[in-house]
Amino acid sequence: MEKLDKLDWEKFRAGTSNKLKHEEVVLIAELHAKYFKHKYKIPCSCSPKRIQEWIKQLNDIYDAGTKNNT
Repeated sequence: MEKLDKLDWEKFRAGTSNKLKHEEVVLIAELHAKYFKHKYKIPCSCSPKRIQEWIKQLNDIYDAGTKNNT
């Protein structure tokens, strides 16, 4: 993960709310499109399963990057 993206993701992960703000959903969608090479789109909020999957996938990328930098 690029440095700026990593900082944004750390800020997101530090959040304590169990509800996502619009800005957080936008961040997730932007980062997922960038790192998984697809068009930017915001998943439907009617089913949180997709956004939860994207968060897990972004966490995996973040965690892999921090392991490589230690």
